[in-house]
Amino acid sequence: MAKREEKRNLETIPVGSLGIIPLEGCKSLGEKVDYYLVNWRTERESEHKDSLAFAGYQRKSYILGAKVPRFGTGEAKGIIMESVRGTDLYILVDVANYSLTYSLCGHPNHMSPDDHYQDLKRIIAAVGGKARRITVIMPFLYESRQHKRSTRESLDCALALQEMVAMGVDNIITFDAHDPRVQNAIPLHGFETVQPTYQFIKGLLRHVQGLTLDSDHMMAISPDEGGMGRAIYMANVLGLDMGMFYKRRDYTRVVDGRNPIVAHEFLGTSVEGKDMIIIDDMISSGESALEVAAELKKRKAGRVFICATFGLFTGGLSGFDKAFEDKIIDKVLTTNLIYQTPELLSREWYINCDMSKYIAYLIDTLNHDASISDLLDPNERIQSVVAKYKNGELED
Repeated sequence: MAKREEKRNLETIPVGSLGIIPLEGCKSLGEKVDYYLVNWRTERESEHKDSLAFAGYQRKSYILGAKVPRFGTGEAKGIIMESVRGTDLYILVDVANYSLTYSLCGHPNHMSPDDHYQDLKRIIAAVGGKARRITVIMPFLYESRQHKRSTRESLDCALALQEMVAMGVDNIITFDAHDPRVQNAIPLHGFETVQPTYQFIKGLLRHVQGLTLDSDHMMAISPDEGGMGRAIYMANVLGLDMGMFYKRRDYTRVVDGRNPIVAHEFLGTSVEGKDMIIIDDMISSGESALEVAAELKKRKAGRVFICATFGLFTGGLSGFDKAFEDKIIDKVLTTNLIYQTPELLSREWYINCDMSKYIAYLIDTLNHDASISDLLDPNERIQSVVAKYKNGELED
């Protein structure tokens, strides 16, 4: 993989000096991304490397100094502590990192998605239009769950996209957007929504023994009608059957801002004895995923694996602990694109899918103005890792 990427990038000239600004909530992910970029660019050979166009190509770190200090009232300002003139700038932000706090009139206040988004705008404002190009990498798309209007209500995600573009952002890269059609709000600007299917498959194959990847032994399951595309893709690349649940809701009542689910109805062939891969964009409270897993077990399914890009776990981990004890679920896979608690990382049932190398590939390729289309379609890499697994060559 690395060799193929580097060969592709060798002959192109970077669009500008590379700079990365990971906001405070995204520091650890940003440092991992930086580690890969530094290594690749140190090892990479190019006949043009000594030319002016490659000035600053090899550095000890591509992370630029930036901070967002707060006043006693909780107000803040963005500060960039080194020059960004002519830089190809990549700003990483995790709007779902609730672990950070700031002092609000003497009281500790946890940062909400609104706070993180406001900090992002402060940093963009501090750039002051001096960067050559600004790309925002926002794995969990801000307000992406408020993506459509069904009554008289705000369209927060579309507003945020337009606001970023108006401030000078050229490209927005997100992962597994709740509804990718939200990009229609900014039709003339770059918007990529990336699926981590390859990382899920690799994580599963590395950590689970005795998987048989065919339609007789395994199924991909969509927990609702909205996630069909993900399940269909996974089923197609692995050669599996697909099943889906749809939620029967009680539209006469509203509980916690939504119509309560009465039952999960299943559509698909027999699941008896087969391993199940439930794939979704996020685990919020986790109720739906666990109910779907329980329904599959009632239908005599084999092992149950839950794959979700974002593990929010807003209702805590106890429900998953109990489901694991009761043998309703076997493994849960989420990415490190958003904040993960130490408790989550320590769980026996949890598999962490690291996305830092993939983000580094995206940044490296875009900085060279090369195509990222093969990175967005991981089918070739999926087939490669599946072949290695079947041949017993996949390392732990």
